[in-house]
Amino acid sequence: MDPLTRGDPTSPLRWTCKSRAKLAAALTEQGWHVSSTTVGRLLNRLGYRLQSVRKRQEGTTHPDRNAQFEHINATAAAHLTAGQPVISVDTKKKELVGNFTNAGREWQPKGRPSAVRVHDFPSDAEGKAIPYGVYDMARNEAWVSVGRDHDTPAFAVASIRHWWQRMGERAYPDARTLYITADAGGSNGYRCHAWKHELQRLADEIGLTIQVSHFPPGTSKWNKIEHRLFCHITANWRGTPLTTYETIVDRIGNTRTAAGLRVQAELDAGEYPTGVKVSKAQLAAMMLVRDEFHGDWNYKFTPR
Repeated sequence: MDPLTRGDPTSPLRWTCKSRAKLAAALTEQGWHVSSTTVGRLLNRLGYRLQSVRKRQEGTTHPDRNAQFEHINATAAAHLTAGQPVISVDTKKKELVGNFTNAGREWQPKGRPSAVRVHDFPSDAEGKAIPYGVYDMARNEAWVSVGRDHDTPAFAVASIRHWWQRMGERAYPDARTLYITADAGGSNGYRCHAWKHELQRLADEIGLTIQVSHFPPGTSKWNKIEHRLFCHITANWRGTPLTTYETIVDRIGNTRTAAGLRVQAELDAGEYPTGVKVSKAQLAAMMLVRDEFHGDWNYKFTPR
């Protein structure tokens, strides 16, 4: 019997072998004398190919996932029609600051690629850059605060505040409501009391009603900022060592697309300590109104 036949219950194909050589060695132990080349040819004949794993299993799906998508789309459309600002917010992947490798290729003189460190050890880095983005859906504009301390709710809301002061207030002088779409977790997660506390403070400062909707858990890729801003930033700094914070801010601020995307970026050198607790009195003092549909995901704050 062919030792590679699927019908053979003792076939080594039932084992996990990483290479043809290992499979050939396993066959040799069973008394079969065969080279790795022959094993590869036989595997090919049986319909086997070298393949990487594929991400297809998303796990359980929330029963209200599609309903929440429709709710976000309808709410955003209503605000845009009324001329009210609608923004998508999130934290981009954190980056080590230093002479480290960066995926992608960039034009360089022939035979003279940029030389970077062999290992990406955090101890060799100047620090860690934390880009928090605010994408304006109506104007196809964005603001990115590059933090250097911690990704906290205070930092997230500070980035939104900077967007409003530098871009939003001039673009929407008659605004009454600010609509925010965000992921379900992280520094802007729906379960985070500090996120809600900071948003209430922002509503008090700018005098707007702030309405928030979160995407269901596990669906962050549908947040507009992911494929309208972050992917273009990644493409703009491809193959470039992010040696300094200034390099990161410059690359983000010079991100442009054929569709007209414009980005402003700034380094946020503020300190944002972790572990900040919100008291019950502070929670009780918030002007928080939850929607009838999934009040944990959809809520708003009115200025006090």
